[in-house]
Amino acid sequence: MRCVLIASTAAELLFYWADAAFLRRLRSSHAGQVGRDGAARVRVRGRKRGVRGRAWALMDSVAQGPALEDSLNTLFAPLIISCAALLEKLSDTYTCFATEGRRHLHVLHTFGDCLYIAVNGDGTQSEDDLRRTLFVLRRLVEAHCGLVTLDSHLIRKELRPADSEQRERVWSLLRGLLETYTHLREEDQSFAVEAVERLMHPQLCEQCIEFLERQVVQYINASPERGGDEVGHAFLLVHTKLLAFYSSRNTSSIRPADLLVLILLVQDLYPSQSAEEELGPQPTAGNVLPQGPKRSESIPVSGPGSHGAAEKDSDDQDTDDLSAPEVYYTPEPSPGRHSTGSESWSEGAEMLSIGEVDAADVQMAEDLLQTLGPLVPEASNPRRIFLDASLREGYCPLLPHTMHCLPLWPGISLVLLTRGPMTQVAVTLYQLLDGFLVLEKKLEEGPEVGVARSYPFLAELRQRMDKFVKKLSGQDIQLQNTWLDFKNKIFSRSEPGSSLELLQSVANVKRQLCSMYRQLFLTSAGHSLSQGLRDRTQKLMREKLLDWRDFLLVKSRRNITMVSYLEDFPGLVHFIYVDRTAGQMMAPSLSVTEKSSSELGKGPLATFIKKKVWSLITLARRYLQKGYTTLMLQDGDYCCSYFLWFENEMGYKLEVMEVPVLSDDSAPIGMLAGDYYRKLLRYYSKNHQAEVVKCYELLTVHLGIIPSELVVQQAYDLARRLWEPSRIPLL
Repeated sequence: MRCVLIASTAAELLFYWADAAFLRRLRSSHAGQVGRDGAARVRVRGRKRGVRGRAWALMDSVAQGPALEDSLNTLFAPLIISCAALLEKLSDTYTCFATEGRRHLHVLHTFGDCLYIAVNGDGTQSEDDLRRTLFVLRRLVEAHCGLVTLDSHLIRKELRPADSEQRERVWSLLRGLLETYTHLREEDQSFAVEAVERLMHPQLCEQCIEFLERQVVQYINASPERGGDEVGHAFLLVHTKLLAFYSSRNTSSIRPADLLVLILLVQDLYPSQSAEEELGPQPTAGNVLPQGPKRSESIPVSGPGSHGAAEKDSDDQDTDDLSAPEVYYTPEPSPGRHSTGSESWSEGAEMLSIGEVDAADVQMAEDLLQTLGPLVPEASNPRRIFLDASLREGYCPLLPHTMHCLPLWPGISLVLLTRGPMTQVAVTLYQLLDGFLVLEKKLEEGPEVGVARSYPFLAELRQRMDKFVKKLSGQDIQLQNTWLDFKNKIFSRSEPGSSLELLQSVANVKRQLCSMYRQLFLTSAGHSLSQGLRDRTQKLMREKLLDWRDFLLVKSRRNITMVSYLEDFPGLVHFIYVDRTAGQMMAPSLSVTEKSSSELGKGPLATFIKKKVWSLITLARRYLQKGYTTLMLQDGDYCCSYFLWFENEMGYKLEVMEVPVLSDDSAPIGMLAGDYYRKLLRYYSKNHQAEVVKCYELLTVHLGIIPSELVVQQAYDLARRLWEPSRIPLL
């Protein structure tokens, strides 16, 4: 039983997500507002996450109207109001509590004027899991709203639009991303440790980088159809694994944390399918494949009279899914000229058993889909996204980009990141907002207005703001008037305003700057690459990778195999090696699904090892939070170990240094929740100014009979062996 919500300090609901169990519990307490169990009784089972998640969202939207929002407000209002009162009176509040008998665990965190709350009532999530979910949700809100998150009034407008259909689109987008993130965190090692996993094939990687540079980025940027946008980054994904990444020379690099967010967005748009579905018959190079199902289109929604066509398409797809016994296939290191893979993989998709689906439930779901057609949000592709960037013009933590996701085949995607001609304006707006934030913080410390006037940075801020307002040439009268009012209050020597008036004036200027940012980058449609240009790019990339398609899909399932390490490292069961400087990881496959399996098979042993690895990740983070960088424990028949260390650029290990001890309510360790490792590197580099410092992690699982001394020696040798492959070029 889970629930996540965002509320304002005035107890206004800005966003919520809840699973079916939580909604049933809520409806049972407010049966007079919605029907008994409502539409939550409908069950739709399917192989695709997108089908299950989108079906639930559609069915839930029947009962999740204003009545249910009122029920959530009634349930959480006392908690929200008490948090606001504690913050006002004590400048502190509770961050975690459990109800009697620890039946329901609540985690709270305040970001600006918004209170984020996560609830778990089935014992499946810990305090760290819930807090991590809240911080990731905050990161997703920032990625979609940009600098608007700095203003409480405007972010309320973005998260809770007045129009109910628009609100449903915004909430469905965030709900889908939360569901996708939860699934990937539980199933994918890269999201479990929060690092990007690369597809290990140097030859193909180099070829793809060269192709992205010459045939994709340069081709698009030289085309008149790009609509004023310029491609800064292009990369190829095979499921969640990165095959190749290219950045143009005049653009900023992408932070690993932002790259992980982009992978999450791609997975939400085009969820990974089973191996049999992906490795089906493929057309010739000249034919254009239909785009894979977007997350919001996983269940087709049709208008009156078109329902039969949707059913026919579904039937045609299922006729290709013939059941077949699972066959293990090891591809050649590199395919030959004629290895298109159509003969090798023409058989093999397993159809969903009809007995798994209750006919009455499916019929009810289809009726709901017909009724709720207008409420289904279309997947936003291209999508406006805000990422960290350091340009020649300056630094901006949330610079607007446009993400174009071009699916090549199910499981393989080309992603383009473009910037528009208003990039300089975004950088200027951030610099001005940052200056006013610094001024606001200093004024809150309580100095007199005369003292504030003497701040050294205030003269530069005034000069930049005057220049910016002058360039607008009266286009934004409200900003111009607000800035004039601020100058009269702080620079007037005859009747200077009070500190309280000055703080209010600063807040007004900030709001007008954020409002302009919102108008330019959120409200307006902006520029985009033409559809024809995207189609041609998609076709070029398909032709390039056609002979590699099957190899890549199989390689993504078995990127690294343990067999190649067993001879040199006897007793080693599993490992995860992470380069925290580059934000990349390497690990043998641990995929355990009904259709595919790792080298451990797909029985109880594989599931047991997977649970042990995930537990080790959680335990290592807990001890790292307390300041420990080395951990070794005997866990039943297995020995688990964790190491974190620092090296210089030449690979020589640096001396051990105590890492900071974090409080329990601090940002969770990882990249998505706050980029802990970037801060750790900055902290360690203070004593190593003359050299480049790099950070690495290694998690291992050995058989329990292996002596601890041998485990340590193997960990050292394994790290040396894995260090060289990390040199595979990506840029």
